[in-house]
Amino acid sequence: MASEYDIIKTPPKGLTFDVFGTVVDWRKTVTSTLIHSALDKTTSSSRSANLSPPIRTRLSQLTDEDWGGFAQEWRNSYKKFVSTFMPGETEWRDIDTHHHLALIALLKKWELEGLYSDEEVKDLSLIWHYLDPWIDSSTGLQKLGTKFITSTLSNGNQSLLKDLDQHGNLGFKKLQSSADFKAYKPHPSVYKGAAKALELEPGEVAMVAAHLNDLKAARGYGFRTIYVERRQEEDWSPEQEEYKEAKTWVDMWITEREDGFLEVARRFGIK
Repeated sequence: MASEYDIIKTPPKGLTFDVFGTVVDWRKTVTSTLIHSALDKTTSSSRSANLSPPIRTRLSQLTDEDWGGFAQEWRNSYKKFVSTFMPGETEWRDIDTHHHLALIALLKKWELEGLYSDEEVKDLSLIWHYLDPWIDSSTGLQKLGTKFITSTLSNGNQSLLKDLDQHGNLGFKKLQSSADFKAYKPHPSVYKGAAKALELEPGEVAMVAAHLNDLKAARGYGFRTIYVERRQEEDWSPEQEEYKEAKTWVDMWITEREDGFLEVARRFGIK
């Protein structure tokens, strides 16, 4: 593994954080909301009366695990959208708009058209504004904020990030969205623009993420790297060469057994 001594001896001045999966536990909140929203439709007599027999039958077939799969497909649609977005070529669409359109498509795919009104679909799509943080996120971020400039660096749009910051009592010093640069990670303009907005050189910033592909991109543009393992978040398998190679270049690696951002703070000597 890369020597952690270097990043501790000469620490960065700013920390930029991936948000979905790194700061907030999207899977738990989204899955729970999908389950309870559907349940509310079937347990309320007035609402159930408006459901067609095929929809009622379809709902009776779906398990909590199925709704977890629905949530994962929703998340996967986001990953595909941002990874294929080409600044200047692809028509601009913010993440709220993507989440809304993707939900409409998924309800159709899962044979659930008509379960919700248009207004209800729009409201449900905004659950991404109210994702609960990981247990260490709020306290850890506030500790780190005593020593570093802490900033989001997320593909989420500004209104989404503001709501997450407030909902989770996260205390970020600055909210930066890829949308500020009309691009999405891993486009270079996002990382370079974020460092410039912090009035720092890329080498004075460390990217904090639970996704090695994000860190690899940030490293390619001069950022330091802090990897915080989160349950079910890493796309790379430990058997992959890229994963094994990451052990040689990640500057600080926090395992899932440790206390996330609290452990990052501890290693930087913050009590």
